[in-house]
Amino acid sequence: MTALLHAELIKLRTTRTFVALAGIAVAISLLLTALVGLLSEPTEESVLIDVFASDVSGFFILVLAVVGISGEWRHRTITSSLLAAPDRLRFLTAKTLAFAAAGILMSLLISIAVTILGLAILTVRDLPTPEAGELADLAARNALVAALLGAFGVGIGALVRNQLVAVVGLLVFSFVVETTLIALVPEVARFGPFTSLPTATAGISAEQAGLGDELELLAPGLAVMAMLAWIGAAFAAGAVLLQRRGLE
Repeated sequence: MTALLHAELIKLRTTRTFVALAGIAVAISLLLTALVGLLSEPTEESVLIDVFASDVSGFFILVLAVVGISGEWRHRTITSSLLAAPDRLRFLTAKTLAFAAAGILMSLLISIAVTILGLAILTVRDLPTPEAGELADLAARNALVAALLGAFGVGIGALVRNQLVAVVGLLVFSFVVETTLIALVPEVARFGPFTSLPTATAGISAEQAGLGDELELLAPGLAVMAMLAWIGAAFAAGAVLLQRRGLE
């Protein structure tokens, strides 16, 4: 398993798509931090979420994970990958762990960059800044969210091997279906794996996240458990399909 995990991490490190999307994630996070820090007047109570919660690594690692495994079929690398690792369950497990680890790394890098930029802007503007412990706690929660979404993305990609369909479906469910559920049936939407559960895991309230007053998010611990249930279900279904599919 260690060798498989190492091989998957090398794939990520040497893949142009991963590097490009990671760079975009960092740039967007820094842009959001700069805009909020320069154009708003955050208070001591709101500054942590307003300025330093601009970590978009969760969404990007989710997309990368879906692209990473569905791309194995698109580029016909799945054959060589499974010849090198005939145990398909171990192969899928290694991919899941690799993208979870990549999510943590991406999130921590973004947290460091956002913290440096945010503190610099707030200090120059003589505005309140959060305590170091608060920043560390937020960074840890964001890293956990990215790890969970990275693992979840692998399960989704294993279920839908057509890369375009997988990515479009992911975007539709993230920005249309779950958003609609939040507006119409918030008691169901609180269990959504793309918005509600990651927000709850990060310790951000629905109001702070702009999700409305009617949505009552789960406690962070329960949100993590619910996300693990989603990951387990997607992984199990993806593993069954992977075992049954022939190589092309």
